[in-house]
Amino acid sequence: MPEAVDGPPVAEAARRAVEAVWRIESARIVAALARYTGDFALAEDVAQEAVAEALVAWTRDGTPTDPVGWLLATGRRRAIDAFRRRSALDDRYALLAGPLAEGEFSPGAQAPSAVPDDLPWDPDRIDDDVLALMFIACHPVLSPEARVALTLRVVAGLSSEEIARAFLVPVPTVQARITRAKKTITAARVPFELPPPGDRSARLGAVLSVLYVIFTEGSTATAGDDLLRPDLAYEAVRLARTLTALLPGEPEVHGLLALFELTAARFPARTGPDGKAVLLEDQDRRRWDRSAIRRGLAALGRAAALGRGLGPYGLQAAIAACHATAPSVAETDWECVVLLYEALGRVAPSPVVELNRAVAVAMASGPCEALALVDDLLVSGRLSGSHLLPSVRGELLVRLGRTAEARAELELAVRLCNNAPERAVLLDKLAALD
Repeated sequence: MPEAVDGPPVAEAARRAVEAVWRIESARIVAALARYTGDFALAEDVAQEAVAEALVAWTRDGTPTDPVGWLLATGRRRAIDAFRRRSALDDRYALLAGPLAEGEFSPGAQAPSAVPDDLPWDPDRIDDDVLALMFIACHPVLSPEARVALTLRVVAGLSSEEIARAFLVPVPTVQARITRAKKTITAARVPFELPPPGDRSARLGAVLSVLYVIFTEGSTATAGDDLLRPDLAYEAVRLARTLTALLPGEPEVHGLLALFELTAARFPARTGPDGKAVLLEDQDRRRWDRSAIRRGLAALGRAAALGRGLGPYGLQAAIAACHATAPSVAETDWECVVLLYEALGRVAPSPVVELNRAVAVAMASGPCEALALVDDLLVSGRLSGSHLLPSVRGELLVRLGRTAEARAELELAVRLCNNAPERAVLLDKLAALD
């Protein structure tokens, strides 16, 4: 008999148990229920209802010996209830439909097929279920914002409140995105299954891009008081590890994981005790996570070993590896970094890649050549509104001794920057000019 089942300690223990099981197993639970019901939106809804019921039942009765099985069984019962309600509504609609059609003997809707009694849990299909869930959450019919929200909700198991905090948007906005996403998937009749092999590679890009957006926001927040959002970044790392286990033959999956591991390895040194951003040249490399670096290099090796050449994520991981293995900024192989950025610019051109290449060129060849590249970007207007370009341009002008111009660029960067720790670094650079 549990003691004081209605007391706060027991309720708190039940809440922690539910949260732990959900965070670890939510993807498998939703995936199994989606296969069982054939309805992605219903599966996510009944899974959430099962979690709500667990908070009450586990407080009252204690945590079950098989919490995942309990949630699955409860979700299945909820799904059956939903099927029965739909069937009853179909019967009512049929009664209102008027005269019988030719050849009919009764106006009711066709009885639904029998629902099996066993749990929707097939150990031989778990991996495929989770992979199918990831492909559905990142389906091309959804907007990029909806893909991110739905992936974090149904694959990572985050709440709407957690997603809203991570991306600094109102909770109703996140809830609306998730609701619209589920309705869109239902309206598009997206089946709960892996896409055919011929379509899988094309669809994989959407999955990888969503994980990349999640990690990028976690590693350098676009706005707010914190430079890092580690929980968000590590969630992307966890999902990338899952994906490499499910798709071991895809080099870009390993490349993405390598990029995440090598970048996250520097997290402990990227902020000071006060939360202030620490620039690469000032970081204490003894604080870098050597285990993460080893994992990242191993993942990069697996990507290269598959023999198809490094793609955009693999190339970024190779750049991160140059930094992770260098004893210092001065001893970094900047010529190699420049070549990798040139290769990245060919396979995945973007103004941010060009800006990063300019930074590498500045370290390898000096600020004059780099400033010419940055000025080309400035003329193109492709990074207008971003603090990154005036920040880099200001730094190059400082190195060239053009202080007045540098001050103007850094002041512009401060005005455009929405992240407090990054803004503080820019203000320090401005103060150093006085």
